[in-house]
Amino acid sequence: MSIKETEEGIMEDETEQRGSMKSFLWHGGSVYDAWFSCASNQVAQVLLTLPYSFSQMGMASGVILQIFYGFMGSWTAYLISVLYVEYRSRKEKQNVNFNNHVIQWFEVLDGLLGPYWKAIGLTFNCTFLLFGSVIQLIACASNIYYINDKLDKRTWTYIFGACCATTVFIPSFHNYRIWSFLGLAMTTYTAWYLTIAALVHGQVEEVTHSAPTKPVLYFTGATNILYTFGGHAVTVEIMHAMWRPRKFKYIYLMATLYVFTLTIPSAASVYWAFGDELLTHANAFSLFPNSPWRDAAVILMLIHQFITFGFACTPLYFVWEKVIGMHDTNSILLRAITRLPVVIPIWFLAIIFPFFGPINSAVGALLVTFTVYIIPSLAHIFTYRSASSRENATEKPPAVIGGWRGAFVVNVVVVVWVFVVGFGLGGWASMTNFIKQVDTFGLFAKCYQCPPRH
Repeated sequence: MSIKETEEGIMEDETEQRGSMKSFLWHGGSVYDAWFSCASNQVAQVLLTLPYSFSQMGMASGVILQIFYGFMGSWTAYLISVLYVEYRSRKEKQNVNFNNHVIQWFEVLDGLLGPYWKAIGLTFNCTFLLFGSVIQLIACASNIYYINDKLDKRTWTYIFGACCATTVFIPSFHNYRIWSFLGLAMTTYTAWYLTIAALVHGQVEEVTHSAPTKPVLYFTGATNILYTFGGHAVTVEIMHAMWRPRKFKYIYLMATLYVFTLTIPSAASVYWAFGDELLTHANAFSLFPNSPWRDAAVILMLIHQFITFGFACTPLYFVWEKVIGMHDTNSILLRAITRLPVVIPIWFLAIIFPFFGPINSAVGALLVTFTVYIIPSLAHIFTYRSASSRENATEKPPAVIGGWRGAFVVNVVVVVWVFVVGFGLGGWASMTNFIKQVDTFGLFAKCYQCPPRH
């Protein structure tokens, strides 16, 4: 049975699922659900650190690299979607049934290229998603502190770690329908709050915009932008939750175009208003005065970070379920209990490395580079390296890029650029900055970048 036949076969189920309010809110799988999931997952707490990146690299570089990495990320997300369809088509021709089984990226690599690729994909993907969850938890503590500073950020991390652990009860990406919609709405409000508030506030007295000044700062900021548009490590899981996965291939690009309307105006406006002050304020909220509008943005961002924590953690839950043999169980409670051990190391790492901002760049350079840029590009090259595989490909490259030759050239450019600039220069810069934060504040910092108490 082909993937096309599979999609046609579930259309009746799709119609039935849309019939009740519970299904409408809880069970998604449409193109729109996938778009909301991609856009919501792509821009969360990083929205608050992009002005910090602009202060490191300057306005022009910040805007240009956002666009450049946005399109590069859309290309590699497209490659992941193509490889997923290829893998699933081959397996369904062998009558493999995926009922009660969520296909994941490492399984795609295993099926198409073998166990070594599986091991590499599993290692990078899980490590990236682990630290992606850590970053969301750190961001929760960093944000709530600007509403209530009676507790230090470490204590808030304990509290939000317990709150985020409740994501173990969300079975799969099917069940993020209402959450994805709300998450994107909340981020949209926050982005436009930052933009409008910065313009209304105006430039601070004697504002300076000296960036770029140091290579280490420039490449740290550039790597944070690379991280921003590298949120497609959950692409396969989102596709598997779709009723018709073939329709995914351009969804991530459409999501990226919308994300541009949030990230570019907000980062540019805040940097214009505060300039070099952002170099010591990784969280943009810290520079705005208290107001009901700001508090609303903080609260909405907190809720969205809870949602994004679930996005990053759910694939890890799937992996853990498969390891212990609980992935095919239908009991939500039993699955939730077995998932809890996944949250514990995330909680612990968030307490060790509370460096909101610098940790984004470190994760971007060391993990995002390989997970969602280099590995998908190389996997596409090796999957279709033979003439027969190209001839029998389920999805052929678009003619606009020059077919197979154009796809090969683009893939090579992505691999070389990301390895040299992202992993090489970005890794050096981000780790230098990260080590500086450790030397300045220490591991297990109780309240990272908190203003002194009077």
